[in-house]
Amino acid sequence: MAAKRAGSGESIEHTAMILDQLFGVIRSRAAERPKGSYVVSLLDGGWQAIEAKVREEAAEVVAAAKHESDAALAHEAADLLFHLWVLLASRGVEPGDVYAELGRRFGLGGLEEKAARAAARPASPVSASEDDSE
Repeated sequence: MAAKRAGSGESIEHTAMILDQLFGVIRSRAAERPKGSYVVSLLDGGWQAIEAKVREEAAEVVAAAKHESDAALAHEAADLLFHLWVLLASRGVEPGDVYAELGRRFGLGGLEEKAARAAARPASPVSASEDDSE
């Protein structure tokens, strides 16, 4: 049996499909370029426009978490997810790539995952040259 959202008859799995549907709409706007589309205006603004909106929405999420209601926080989080999805679409990154990364991390502690990333990073050229000089 599928888990239910609190206060809702909808399953979490059904609700999560909204993210995939949203990405599909963003992708179709990018391909079809309808006049008056907000997505198209962001994409046409390039990296600077998209980056500015993601930063703005992230700041609004933090402000809502600190000072506003749960409903306001949910509203701002939805705005951030929307703009993040536009950013992903602008780079050709699929939601499945994000889901796969989250799945890879599932079951790892945050500190363990961070340590694994640090260990996987190649040594910087500066560090390598400094080691050779000793």
